[in-house]
Amino acid sequence: MPASLVMSLLAVSITSSFSVTAVAQSQVALEEVVVTAQRREQSLQDIPVAVTALSADALADRGVADITEIQRIAPNTTLQVSRGTNSTLTAYIRGVGQADPLWGFEPGVGLYVDDVYLARPQAGVLDVYDVERVEVLRGPQGTLYGKNTIGGALKYVTKRLSGEQELSVTTSVGSYRQLDVSVAGQMPLSDTVAVGGAIARFTRDGFGEFILNDDENYNKDIVSGRFSIEFTPNDALWIRIAADSTEDDSNAKGGHRLTQSLRVPDEGIPSSVYDSNADMSTFNSVESSGVSLTAEWDVTDSVTLKSITAYREGETFTNIDFDNTSLPSVHVPAIYEDDQTTQEFQLNYTSDRLAIVSGVYLYEGTASGAFDVLLGAFDSTDVFGDGSNVIGNFNAVTSGTVDTTSYALYAHTTYDVSEALALTLGARYTVDEKDASVFRSSLFVEGLSSRLGGRDLSTLSVSTDYSNDEQWSEFSPRVSVDYRFNEMLMAYGAFSRGFKSGGFDMRGNATLNPETVNGYDPETVDSIELGMKTELWDSRLRINAALYSMDYDDVQVTVQNSADGGTTFASAVVNAGKAEVDGAELEISAQLTEGLSLTGSVGYTNAEFTEVITDTESGPVNVADEWEFAFTPEWTSFLAVNYFHTVANIGSINWSVSTSYRDETRIFPNNASLVDEKGYSLWDASIVWTSTDENWTVGLHGKNLTDEEYRVGGYNFLGLGAEDSIIGYYGNPRTYSLTANYRF
Repeated sequence: MPASLVMSLLAVSITSSFSVTAVAQSQVALEEVVVTAQRREQSLQDIPVAVTALSADALADRGVADITEIQRIAPNTTLQVSRGTNSTLTAYIRGVGQADPLWGFEPGVGLYVDDVYLARPQAGVLDVYDVERVEVLRGPQGTLYGKNTIGGALKYVTKRLSGEQELSVTTSVGSYRQLDVSVAGQMPLSDTVAVGGAIARFTRDGFGEFILNDDENYNKDIVSGRFSIEFTPNDALWIRIAADSTEDDSNAKGGHRLTQSLRVPDEGIPSSVYDSNADMSTFNSVESSGVSLTAEWDVTDSVTLKSITAYREGETFTNIDFDNTSLPSVHVPAIYEDDQTTQEFQLNYTSDRLAIVSGVYLYEGTASGAFDVLLGAFDSTDVFGDGSNVIGNFNAVTSGTVDTTSYALYAHTTYDVSEALALTLGARYTVDEKDASVFRSSLFVEGLSSRLGGRDLSTLSVSTDYSNDEQWSEFSPRVSVDYRFNEMLMAYGAFSRGFKSGGFDMRGNATLNPETVNGYDPETVDSIELGMKTELWDSRLRINAALYSMDYDDVQVTVQNSADGGTTFASAVVNAGKAEVDGAELEISAQLTEGLSLTGSVGYTNAEFTEVITDTESGPVNVADEWEFAFTPEWTSFLAVNYFHTVANIGSINWSVSTSYRDETRIFPNNASLVDEKGYSLWDASIVWTSTDENWTVGLHGKNLTDEEYRVGGYNFLGLGAEDSIIGYYGNPRTYSLTANYRF
């Protein structure tokens, strides 16, 4: 599949040189793509950065519901719903990311909404509505975007207010009783003040059910909204106040056992991967909200001052059944709470030959949480010494808090040495301070532990109880040279460094692993990238390609096992060692005729651990050959054919068919398991009609038309609860939806 798609894309490049040149000059060329990847508006073809950008129209034409679907389009990119959740994001780019959404852990791909950094992955699966574009920046972005963009960055850009009165209503109905409704609008209050907002509700029945109680599994129930007010007192000053909120009340997600339970041999494995034998409560609640103030002042034609002030907070309560059987054991209810305050000041300068983006950045945040591991009910007679008979749950409770303060200075300068040659120098210096406390104990509880609103009965042992703090600093440079051979062809070479902050393992068991109290170090990536961006044949064919090689050091990996016969979770975050990641990316857009167009991409990643040191009885051993990168398929690809034509007095119709491919994927780096996903292809198709006056748009969208069954995550606990617990979570099955939009 990958090789054939590569040949198809190359064939398009070659044959277009013959077919496209014969097309009349009057026909429409590819539209210019404007991005803010370098924190200022530029043409995609002018920046020495690998970027996939999707406009609002492109997202709507494909019926993209949320940002996880973008992984089908962007090469070497993983954007998936995290295991056992509904709206928590797992993001990897070029092999770098973070699969563990526990509080206190840092992501490897930065998520931004209108230049505001979202530090936690909870509620990170953003639904697409009232959006201007989405940008995927690949490779370390440490200079301009700071820590935790070591793999890249994902930018979700909402629509700015135009100052005109507008209203848009969108409704989608589809498979599994899908019903989505969104309303967006804006209006001017005066010549200098405008207000706008959008509210949306996304609902859907489950793809399956919890067999024991008939609750829905993989359902959706989300309400989200945004509001903004913009002031433009004069041509030089622009101020925006924005607020947003998301509430996810979808059910907790039940997993699908990949092996028969030994303790419940009569309980078969459900025939549908979306059905679950889990007996735990399906209650789940995720709330996320924020406010921001952005101000831009054009001091002169060359100098702009910008301030971005933001506050965000989130709260989650969720449940995971780790054995997914009818037994009341290995239940893990969890709570997460976080808040963050960020302040960024920018001083930007632009002239004919020089562009500078510089600033200072401050982040303060707190992430805390707790979870129980309820292993079953036992007769805890006389635990209070008063002769009372109490049935208590045996529990291993974990709780903790980490406070983070981070501040940075940065500058990114591009100088046009000549009309053809440009040099970019960037540097960022970051200081990261963390203060953490972690507590673990084994005890009997009534219902839940006191930390989750229950009642503690008696404590058996305390395995972890410590507070510690640490500080790290990092210098993140970037150097790039780009050369424009002509108006249509630019080549570049770049070196960049990124880092992901260190921290403390909130699950760390100090009895089994005393070193956990010292925390773990940051990880760093040094990347070299060579790229080419070109437009050919009167801007009807666009080809962007990149080759990259990365040295990946102190790789952070979460290793989880069960111990003591399945009564204890043993977790450790380790700086696994060293790795090398090499790869290539190719993106093509071609306007073959006035109505026929093609887009495609191919990504290749060769990611290998070179050093993973493990202590054994005979001494340290390098086990790198046994490890593989998680969530990093070797090949990814995408190919879409679009046909657009106008029908007199009716409007326009846009047809599209696309296919995407992802190679086999390891889920846990330290061992192969049944959870690992084999390669798979997905086929989608859409037909969209737009009225002549462009007020009405109606689209019919089919996703995963071949009903492919594919895993996006799972758990692999060997020896948990006296048996193996191997659980899979799956991507969406075949779905159809009909979307109607009216705007005026």
